[in-house]
Amino acid sequence: MTPTPTAASASPVLDLDRLTRRYGSLTAVDDVSLRLPAGARHAVIGPNGAGKTTLLNLIAGTDRPDQGTIVLDGADITRTATAKRSRLGIARSFQQPSVISELTVLENVVLAGWPHHPKRRGAWRSPSRYRLHTESAGRHLEAVGLADIAHRPASTLSHGQRRMLDLAAALTGEPRLLLLDEPAAGLTDGDIGRLLGVLGGLPESVAIVLVEHHVEVVAQLAATVTVLAAGRVLVTGPTQEVLAHPEVRDAYHNTGTTADKATADVPAPDTENVGASTADPSVAPSADPTADARG
Repeated sequence: MTPTPTAASASPVLDLDRLTRRYGSLTAVDDVSLRLPAGARHAVIGPNGAGKTTLLNLIAGTDRPDQGTIVLDGADITRTATAKRSRLGIARSFQQPSVISELTVLENVVLAGWPHHPKRRGAWRSPSRYRLHTESAGRHLEAVGLADIAHRPASTLSHGQRRMLDLAAALTGEPRLLLLDEPAAGLTDGDIGRLLGVLGGLPESVAIVLVEHHVEVVAQLAATVTVLAAGRVLVTGPTQEVLAHPEVRDAYHNTGTTADKATADVPAPDTENVGASTADPSVAPSADPTADARG
């Protein structure tokens, strides 16, 4: 399959042009270009060390490219600070859920949404303004099924519930672009079904870039896929075509995963009882993203 642009004819919410990131002699992201329209459901997959997490870091602003440009809604944000990118509409979840254990579930989401709220200044001293923050946070907890445990300490949550809390925190800024780094890592089949239910219910205006090793999750959620190998784009195209492509099977030759297997094994999205999450303690979360420069 010849690499093709993604929805090139549509006005892109995200336009990456020839992004390159080097760490000494290692080129973690090598000349990567990608265009995504508003509301895209796009996955980035590839073997360990392919550059997937580094690519998300470049988009989010936690790392800077050596070459290339990043354009969001027509504005060049290549050198824009991470905090400003967040205010412009980029939100992110991480391989390890970014949760403050000492705070309650609700307080975690309130804190995450604070920089985005129009009445954030002085809200700690204003009961009415603080109430606006908590009401907004409560709506996002309701969306991910955690409203019933909003006042529990985050330290008491299962791994699956922490994943959902991390997602609620990312959504509280009403993002235009949501970056998800292995959101299904360490989840049980039931938790994966609930995750798919939440992500499938997001507004069409929210574009998603998903990095995920669970190919069955990619098959269920993503309309298009980019495969990275050694930092370079191997192929981009419709999900089923890409997952079944010989070059992609070669890249995953140790897994034996194909599109047919992915769609056969995918758990159904759980649109009911989203919050009743129980993670399998024998399944460890994914490794520290800093362990491999490419990700």
